[in-house]
Amino acid sequence: MKKAFYFDTETTGLSPKYNDILQIACLVEINGEVVETFVSNIKPFDMSNINEQALKVNGLKRADIEKFPEASIVHNKLIDMLSKYINKFEKTDKFTPVGYNVKFDCDFLNAFFKKNDDKYYGSWFNWKLVDPLAKLYMMDYKRMIDLPNYKLSTVCQHFSIPISAHEALSDITATRELWYHLDKIPV
Repeated sequence: MKKAFYFDTETTGLSPKYNDILQIACLVEINGEVVETFVSNIKPFDMSNINEQALKVNGLKRADIEKFPEASIVHNKLIDMLSKYINKFEKTDKFTPVGYNVKFDCDFLNAFFKKNDDKYYGSWFNWKLVDPLAKLYMMDYKRMIDLPNYKLSTVCQHFSIPISAHEALSDITATRELWYHLDKIPV
């Protein structure tokens, strides 16, 4: 059974150690079918580590962020959802993380678990990351595509995939559509 965890995060900066997740959106896909969607804003662990540039990118305001649900509440909801699909005690039962530049998001999600005193990130997710960006780079290398940059919004525009950039659910929905589109292209 193929279990994919398509997800995207919006963060307070670029360092998983010092910065936090502000928003997470995920699509749980089992054997090619989305069976659940999860979206939540998250109040940072440390409001003083919010990078102003990050706020410009995601369009959020500090006053709104103060009202977001506490990280521990979101963590518990996320664990409840993951538990529906994964037996965390079974070594071979794991989600494959899928996303655009997904290592960035995995590093933040792993840090989010640790900051919630949960060292079991690896009980839910394997380390075999699936990232459409890798295929795009291969296509670029083989001169099959030539874009001014490989930002998700640029790539989606090229392939006529709708997106509202830097909104986690829109980003991950577009990423999933992009992945299935690219999967049909032989490289």
